[in-house]
Amino acid sequence: MKKTLLALSVLAAGSANAGINLYDANGVTVDLSGAAEVQYLQLIQDKDSNDDAGLHLDDGDLQLNTTIAVTDQLNAVAGIGFKFEKRNVENDELWVGLGGDFGTLTFGRMLYISDDMGIGKDYELGFEQIDFVQTEGNEAIKYVFDNGQFYFGLTHDLDAEAQSPATDYRGADGTVTDARLGARFANFDVRGYYYTADDIQRAQNVKNTGTDVDAFNIEAEYVMGAFAFAASYGNAQYEDSATNVKFADIDVYEINGSYTMGKNTFALGYNRADDSKSNETVDNVYANITHQLHSNVKVYGELGWADADNADLDLGYLVGMEVKF
Repeated sequence: MKKTLLALSVLAAGSANAGINLYDANGVTVDLSGAAEVQYLQLIQDKDSNDDAGLHLDDGDLQLNTTIAVTDQLNAVAGIGFKFEKRNVENDELWVGLGGDFGTLTFGRMLYISDDMGIGKDYELGFEQIDFVQTEGNEAIKYVFDNGQFYFGLTHDLDAEAQSPATDYRGADGTVTDARLGARFANFDVRGYYYTADDIQRAQNVKNTGTDVDAFNIEAEYVMGAFAFAASYGNAQYEDSATNVKFADIDVYEINGSYTMGKNTFALGYNRADDSKSNETVDNVYANITHQLHSNVKVYGELGWADADNADLDLGYLVGMEVKF
């Protein structure tokens, strides 16, 4: 029972991966995990751009989780998380909740269910399946259930203010609701995400009246020995909150595969995005190789190429290293 409840509490954290057990006694467990990732990167960009390749601090995370046994059937859970970008440190998770065989219910600042969306095997040079605009909030309520074969999740943000509101923007005062439903059958995993948002900010430093979003994404993954395959299809529609004018209607597709040989994994992926409002199409191909130096340490290299209707794009490349604990 204890391991099951602990797994549920970790699942509720979204980005948390328990790495170091700091304390485990008297029904109380405390776990600490973290990650640091740095890349030398040249993004896919317009050939006329003067941006040079350089070091990119891709990701830094620090997460502290606790599980406290209230009864044999009920645990209290809590989490505190920080993310590091450039020189900025932000508290992106601060939540409490309850967990048991019924699932895990949490309240506070946390990542939405939709933050887990995506089957891409790229590091930087692919593009995400669907832009959900905002996938974390300060007033979120999240429920997660997973019995091993079937899983379900739901998030509702009571006041979806912009996470980093610009000084010249009035501030969004909307709501976000998202959900996930999935099932596992042997080596096959299929799931669907739904996302709806009212009056959320779509860009910083831009005065606008906010955006309404209605989107979904369907994903499937299949593992066959050393081979892994994945595919997804999604659609997102964006409207101006004040005028109710739809300014984008985007279909996004991805298919990819990987092969693992010893400590090396080779991946290849293809993305396509079609915007029926602007009649623009973007095609993207990426390939990478990852070498696992240790279960907590990996190095990798990636190439990416894109073709857009209204842009002359160049090849992107990167090498990187990630260390977890």
